[in-house]
Amino acid sequence: MAVPPVEGVAGGGTAYGWNDGGLNVSNPLKGSIDPTEVPTADLVHVWCLPSTANVGPQEVPRNLEPVNLLAARNERESVQLAIRPKVSWSGSSVAGVVQVQCCDLCSASGDRLIVGQSLKLRRVVPMLGVPDALVPLDLPISQISLQPGETTAVWVSIDVPNEQPPGLYEGEIIINATKADTESSSQCLGKAEKHQLFTELRNCLDALEPIDGKPLDEVVERVKSSTTSLRKVLLSSSFSEFFSDNGPVDMMDEDAISNLSVRVKLSLTVWDFIIPTTPSLPAVFGISDTVIEDRFGVGHGSSEWYDALEQHFKWLLQYRISPYFCRWGDSMRVLTYTSPWPADHPKSDEYFSDPRLAAYAVPHSPVVSCNDAAKDYLQKEIEILRTKSHWKKAYFYLWDEPLNMEQYESLCNMASEVHAYAPDARVLTTYYCGPSDAPLAPTPFEAFLKVPKFLRPHTQIYCTSEWVFGNREDLVKDVISELHPENGEEWWTYVCMGPSDPHPNWHLGMRGTQHRAVMWRVWKEGGTGFLYWGANCYEKATVPSAEIRFRRGLPPGDGVLYYPGEVFSSSKQPVASLRLERILSGLQDFEYLKLYASRYGKEEALTLLEKTGVYLGPERYTHEHMAIDIMRGEIFSSCRSCS
Repeated sequence: MAVPPVEGVAGGGTAYGWNDGGLNVSNPLKGSIDPTEVPTADLVHVWCLPSTANVGPQEVPRNLEPVNLLAARNERESVQLAIRPKVSWSGSSVAGVVQVQCCDLCSASGDRLIVGQSLKLRRVVPMLGVPDALVPLDLPISQISLQPGETTAVWVSIDVPNEQPPGLYEGEIIINATKADTESSSQCLGKAEKHQLFTELRNCLDALEPIDGKPLDEVVERVKSSTTSLRKVLLSSSFSEFFSDNGPVDMMDEDAISNLSVRVKLSLTVWDFIIPTTPSLPAVFGISDTVIEDRFGVGHGSSEWYDALEQHFKWLLQYRISPYFCRWGDSMRVLTYTSPWPADHPKSDEYFSDPRLAAYAVPHSPVVSCNDAAKDYLQKEIEILRTKSHWKKAYFYLWDEPLNMEQYESLCNMASEVHAYAPDARVLTTYYCGPSDAPLAPTPFEAFLKVPKFLRPHTQIYCTSEWVFGNREDLVKDVISELHPENGEEWWTYVCMGPSDPHPNWHLGMRGTQHRAVMWRVWKEGGTGFLYWGANCYEKATVPSAEIRFRRGLPPGDGVLYYPGEVFSSSKQPVASLRLERILSGLQDFEYLKLYASRYGKEEALTLLEKTGVYLGPERYTHEHMAIDIMRGEIFSSCRSCS
C-alpha cells in the first residue's frame, strides 16, 4: 500500500481519496494501449439516457442497461447513448475514437425496422454550451472522436412506418474503441507519390474509356494493360498496411469485434395504434423567409428561392408541424403564407392537400410582385381556395400582437376585407393584452378577457399567450367562457419570450420534460390549436455556414428550433434541435391522450395525466422521464385491444 503524504492526516491526502483499501480494477491497463486488443469496456463508459435528459459534457456515467421502448405506428421514439472515455489511447489531442455500428431491428416473424430508413443516429452538439443540435452520423457505421474527461451523447431515433406490423423488435448498437484516423496522418502520401498514383489511375481510365466500336482483340489488350497498372498501384507501398503474406486482411475480424465490443441491447414494442397522419392539434410554426434569403443568398421570387422554401416546408412536416412563411412589416403587421405560389398553381394544391398539413396560412397580399392589382389578388385567391376541399384548413394571420387602438383598427379593416370575399374565412389573431390607449376594463387581465368581444366578428381564432396566465391555470376557464364555439370561434395558445422558467417553454437550457410539457399543457387546458412565431429566427448572416447567433434581447433558443446543416458539415439538410424532437414527442403524447379520452372520457384522461405525475399544472410536472413511460404504458395497456 502506498503511504499517504504527511499532511494527509490534516486533509491533503486522506481527504482526497487515499484509503487503505486502494482502488480495485478488474483489468488494470498497463503501458501503451492498442484498442484492437483491449475490451472497449475497459476504455470507455457506455450508458443510456431518455430523450428528455440534457446530456452535458460532465454527465456522470451510469450502469449500462438494455433499452426498452414503446411506439405506435407512425410514431418516432428516441433514446440517448452516452459515451465517456476512461483513459486516452489515441496519442493525440482527443482521448480516442470509437466506432458506432447499428443494425436493423427485427421481429420474430422476420419484419424489420431498417437502419437509415427507420433507425437513425445523430450526434448531440452543444449550442452556447447547452446540448441542442442533432448532427446526422454516417450509417450503418460511424466514427466519433471523444474528448478527455467529457461525455459525448448520440441521439438514437426510430421511426415506425404506418404499415409496420405490431410486435417486439430487437437489435443492438455495437461500440468499439478503434485507432484514430489521425494516427495514420504521418503516413500521408507526399506530393510526388500522389502525382504518381494520379497518373497511373488516369492512364487506366484513358485506356478504358474510348473502347466503343473498337475490335475485340484491342479491347482485351486495353483491359489487360489497365489490370496490370491497377495491380501495380494496389501492391505499392502506399497500401502495404492492408496486406499480409496471404493477401488482404480486414482491420478487425468479426470474432475480435464480438469479444471486445460493448453491445447496447435495443428492444422496441410496436403496438397497433396508428398516430393519425393529419395531426389532431394544428401546430402552426413560422419560418422567416428573409432569414433564408439572407443566409442562402437566394433572391426573393427566384427559382432558387422557391426551392429553398420548399425544402424547409417539406422537412418540417415530419415533426407534425404545419409551417407558414412570414415576414414582418411596420407595427407588427405580418405577411404569412404556407405556399409561396398563387392559389391556382399546382404546387399550392399539392401543399394544401398534403394530409400531414393540419392548417395553412393564406396571404392577404401578393407574396411575389405580380401584374395584378393587390385588391384583385385577394379576391381571386379566396375564390379559388373556397372551391377546394382543403379550404377548411385555411386561416388568415394578419397581425402579430396588436397593442393599441390604431393597430386593432387596422387589423379589423384587413379582416373585413377578407370576410367580404369569404364570410366563413378564419382570421387568427395573437394577443396578450387589450389596446393600451383605450382600456377595455379596469385591470389588465380583465381587459385581456374582453378582447374577443372587442374583436368580434373580425377574428375567429383567438390565440392567447400562455404567459398571461402565470401559474393560475384556473383563469383559462374565464377566457373560454368569453368565446362562442357554436359560431366557429376557437381558442389557440402560443409561447415565445414567455412564460419563463419553471413554466413549460422551448428555451435553450430548460429541462427536457419542460420542453415536452408545452403540449401536455395545451391538452389539459383544452386549446384546439397552437402557434409558434419562428423556428429559424437567428441573427442575420450572409453565408450558409456562418456561426449561429441567437437574437439579442430574446432568451437563448427563442425563435430557433433548427439550424442550417452547412454550419456543421457539407450537408445542406437542416439540423434539428433537441427541443424540436421534444416538441414532436409532446405532439405524439397529445394523440395518446386523445385516444385514451376517446375510450374513457376526458376526465379519466386528466386523472391519468395527474396520477402518473406527468402534468398537474404549469409549475407542477414531472422532472423524471419514468412518469412519461408509465403514462404511455398505461394507455398502451388500456387501448391496444380496442384501437
